[in-house]
Amino acid sequence: MATLIRSKLSNKLTNAANAVSNKSQAKVSGMFARMGFQAATDEEALGFAACDDLDYDHRQGMQMDILTSDEMGGEGSGDGGVLDGDSHYQRDGTGPPHSASKDGGPTNELSEVRPQITAWEAGWNVTNAIQGMFVLGLPYAILHGGYLGLFLIIFAAVVCCYTGKILIACLYEEDEDGQLVRVRDSYVDIANACCAPRFPSLGGHIVNVAQIIELVMTCILYVVVSGNLMYNSFPSMPISQKSWAIIATAALLPCAFLKNLKAVSKFSLLCTLAHFVINILVIAYCLSRARDWAWDKVKFYIDVKKFPISIGIIVFSYTSQIFLPSLEGNMQNRAEFHCMMNWTHIAACILKGLFALVAYLTWADETKEVITDNLPPTIRAVVNIFLVAKALLSYPLPFFAAVEVLEKTFFQEGARAYFPDCYGGDGRLKSWGLTLRCVLVVFTLLMAIYVPHFALLMGLTGSLTGAGLCFLLPSLFHLKLLWRKLLWHQVFFDVAIFVIGGICSISGFIHSMEGLIEAFKYNIEE
Repeated sequence: MATLIRSKLSNKLTNAANAVSNKSQAKVSGMFARMGFQAATDEEALGFAACDDLDYDHRQGMQMDILTSDEMGGEGSGDGGVLDGDSHYQRDGTGPPHSASKDGGPTNELSEVRPQITAWEAGWNVTNAIQGMFVLGLPYAILHGGYLGLFLIIFAAVVCCYTGKILIACLYEEDEDGQLVRVRDSYVDIANACCAPRFPSLGGHIVNVAQIIELVMTCILYVVVSGNLMYNSFPSMPISQKSWAIIATAALLPCAFLKNLKAVSKFSLLCTLAHFVINILVIAYCLSRARDWAWDKVKFYIDVKKFPISIGIIVFSYTSQIFLPSLEGNMQNRAEFHCMMNWTHIAACILKGLFALVAYLTWADETKEVITDNLPPTIRAVVNIFLVAKALLSYPLPFFAAVEVLEKTFFQEGARAYFPDCYGGDGRLKSWGLTLRCVLVVFTLLMAIYVPHFALLMGLTGSLTGAGLCFLLPSLFHLKLLWRKLLWHQVFFDVAIFVIGGICSISGFIHSMEGLIEAFKYNIEE
């Protein structure tokens, strides 16, 4: 009898310790996510800084599987059972749903430990996500698309706004009383729910692979743009673009030792403000040359070979869907999410369209892949140095998120791990963990050296992962999970977006790969 009592007391103490530990982790992760959202610098950096919180749901599910089984095995009464609000973190999305509020609105049981943000704060996050550094490539898209390129900037804004809304709709289901209840928490949960019951984890793997590709490609783009900007800022110096890329990568090697992003996040807000100042400077210079604008150069023709690449560039500039579920879950009033999406994408559409058109009218056929390269030498050097600093400070965000996803996927402790854990018992990084990080940094350098084409890489990423995460998967998931409740016009929109997105993705991917292969062969021969 005494042994049984001691056993129960031991189980209760263990469960209580686990509960406190998990709640503390949730608070820290939520605080980090909010800091990352509000301070991030551009469309990729913002979404990728939030990947720690976004993927937390999926990773926490693995821990909760073990925690739940331990608690059930230790004590059936449930006194020290699963944390309230944490039971929905099951990997297959079959955990108990959240409870609804008294007024019938959807609530999140983790709201007590997650920091809440207003609609304006959420809008600031989305604005940073879709109006970041890579809008500098939009005038190049107008060069090959003319007025059709401008139309696509508007069309992409409308479609991405719509798919963002339907992606959030997939997080909810109706309970017995007909009230909407949030039963999923991330993009991965939605994907897994669509593939269940035959392949309960396939969808999550697909989303994670797309996420890793986009993260790594973003890191490569930062190295490419750094080398390109420095080379064009100081053309008289005997340093090639490849050499500048190597110098930039040398400055990025300390990223391999990152354990968190606290130090980097301090500079993020300054980088964002600097980027807006740079955009204003570019527009001001273009307006000063309004008398020389080449309106006759903007036509309704398209460059059949290069325009599909432009589609990828435009789509890539609107990517934000990957972190929207986490953002919506942290809003104080989730009913304002649709309104927030509307005004942020309308503002992005107007600003992007004006920026791309004004810049193209100023330089016409001489428009370069990165528009700041068209500025006069004196202005260009100053602006490009700020942009390089911004790119180098933004690099750790997607890099850290990519490393974390890889570590959790392949090095997580437990039966599912493919390799040993990257961290020791004392929390120190092991040799193979450091090797993984260094290899990733070197890989981004090699890609930047052999394929130093900003537009091609941006178009490829937008066509492959951007179109998939923003167009194809949200419309497919919406049809799969909610098709019985959709009206005929909603079904038509979803099917149309899926077909158009598929066509744009395939054509852009093929043309981008052709250009990349040619560039790769040229650099190998050189």
